[in-house]
Amino acid sequence: MTYLALKYLHILGAAALLGTGAGIAFFMVLAHATGDPKTVAAVARIVVIADFVFTATAAVAQPITGILLAREMGYALTEDWIVASVALYAAAGAFWLPVLWMQARMRDLAAAAAAKGGRLPNSYRRLFRLWFAFGFPAFAAMLGIVGLMTARPTLWSG
Repeated sequence: MTYLALKYLHILGAAALLGTGAGIAFFMVLAHATGDPKTVAAVARIVVIADFVFTATAAVAQPITGILLAREMGYALTEDWIVASVALYAAAGAFWLPVLWMQARMRDLAAAAAAKGGRLPNSYRRLFRLWFAFGFPAFAAMLGIVGLMTARPTLWSG
């Protein structure tokens, strides 16, 4: 695969990760703000699908295109910025994987409340707060990775 094709795919994957993550957070927060179980259930159902279709696909593709791109460009995988990027990627994944479960659980809790004509339960609200908190370090890590990929700084072996 050529350098430009790899670079294109890698940038597209980064855009998908950041864009889907920001979009999901935006729509979930707005749905939550309504307090309406039907709205939350409907939005969460779409969010869970989007996370699997877009985020998971990009999450799998990024390391593959990254390794191939580094090899194509002649970078060792031990370069400071690559090692730091991988560490941040692992951190983002450590926060994102539980979020997948949380979103599915929030969807189910909201759907059950909507079916009963009730309010969102306290267990949903606790889970939402945790989901919200997990988003910050994951998104910050992804922004850090984009910065590292753009600047390719020498961090510690200089």
